[in-house]
Amino acid sequence: MSDDVSMAARPRDGGAVFALALAVRIAVVVWAAGRFPPAADGAYYQRIAERIAAGLGYTWLWPDGVVTYAAHYPVGYPGAVGALYALLGAHPAVAMLLNAVLGALAALAVHRLAARAAPRSRAVPALSGALVALHPGLVAYTPALMTEGVTGSLVACAAWSSAWARERRPALAPFAVLGLLVGVATLVRPQALLLAPLFAGLALLGSPPGDGARIDGPLAARAARRAAPVLVTVIAALLVCAPWTARNCVRMNQCALVSVNGGWNLLIGADPASTGAWAPIQVPEACREVFDEAGKDACFGREARRYIAEHPGAWLGLVPRKLAATFDYCGAAGWYLHASNPAAFSEEGKVALGAVETVFERFVLLFALMWAARKPAQTPVASHDRARRRRLAQRALLLARLALFALGVVAALHVHAWVGYLALLGLALLQGRALLRAPVLAVAALAVLAATAATHAVFFGAGRYALVAFPLLSGLAALAAARQSSEPPRAGAPHPTGEAASAPPSGPEDELL
Repeated sequence: MSDDVSMAARPRDGGAVFALALAVRIAVVVWAAGRFPPAADGAYYQRIAERIAAGLGYTWLWPDGVVTYAAHYPVGYPGAVGALYALLGAHPAVAMLLNAVLGALAALAVHRLAARAAPRSRAVPALSGALVALHPGLVAYTPALMTEGVTGSLVACAAWSSAWARERRPALAPFAVLGLLVGVATLVRPQALLLAPLFAGLALLGSPPGDGARIDGPLAARAARRAAPVLVTVIAALLVCAPWTARNCVRMNQCALVSVNGGWNLLIGADPASTGAWAPIQVPEACREVFDEAGKDACFGREARRYIAEHPGAWLGLVPRKLAATFDYCGAAGWYLHASNPAAFSEEGKVALGAVETVFERFVLLFALMWAARKPAQTPVASHDRARRRRLAQRALLLARLALFALGVVAALHVHAWVGYLALLGLALLQGRALLRAPVLAVAALAVLAATAATHAVFFGAGRYALVAFPLLSGLAALAAARQSSEPPRAGAPHPTGEAASAPPSGPEDELL
């Protein structure tokens, strides 16, 4: 099949991936809708969404009849569900269908990112999309009225927008779209705001498609042209959140970008008795008489920071436990279904689903490690002395790659998968400047993984939090099967994707280790 025919077929392939992902998720919704009522945080989201649908806003009705304004959890998910409830009725199946559609969009986004990363292959994009479409953890989490799967889908779509912005440079409109998507993700999960400058930076890597010229002119002008897309992205994301931030300033007696639970979460992760995972909060003496929601959160934050400042070693010692709680075992879908209705989803079913999901995710990690362990293509060196120094450096890097790859594989096959995920990040960093030429799919997956690890190293961990990174990591794993052609694009012909045009061609020498 010619490249032209292959490229023409890929949009249809993406449609097939979307249809597959949506079909399996809707099947799960049909099975779950009448069996699994909202549970855990989902019960809270359901009640808030019902109140929003009824025109009562983000408020909470207490048992004594008192109604207060609230912002403990982010507004994005219950707000979207509440809007649908107002149109279609307040039934959890409506929220499940929203989850299904967003999950299918994540599969499509990863497919399109993989098509840019492997422009001469149909198998690699199809595999990437299929891994997301059929991911047992993501699929089985569809009935959960929770935010992690939704956030992962929005982040995958934002990464797709980042690749699109790279192709459309120097136009700023795509960066505004990127910012809007990150802003929506931030309303669902506030730490997603960290991705606004990161994803904008990904779009700026390399040369604009069809434009081999450098950005000429004074240094200040060049810096401004480089900074403008990042600023547009960040400002657009903040503008999405601004109305809700203003509401919090007025209603919560304290300004908060999205929610007022950062102090709670920091204190949970700074408890001397912490296991690294969620635990009931231990209210400090200084906060026992503080009843205002935002004020109590601020008090918890102050007490957490005081403990961290007084016991930095003990707090840092909890980081491995937090990462282990986040990455060693997810099991979020089985946990939620069992908590919602133990009769319909038994303990044995939870264990079985968790085992299938864990095997799937460990294979994803192994293949992602294989991609990261590839030796970058070498550039010629004219000087003999420089060539000798280059060879010595390459040998040292080879040993480091071997050590990290072995560590990652052992961890992926053992209990402590979190070590394998850190080894994946380390292997990627050892690629040096070559990592800057990597596809958006790969670098976005690594950025989301790093942001997730950093966030939960500070606060506390839980397996469901890793779901945010799974769509992009699944796509990254499929890239291990990609083989880049050693033939550059024909002179005068546009590159089929516009993304890989900024990277020098590499061939069979771009091999493992």
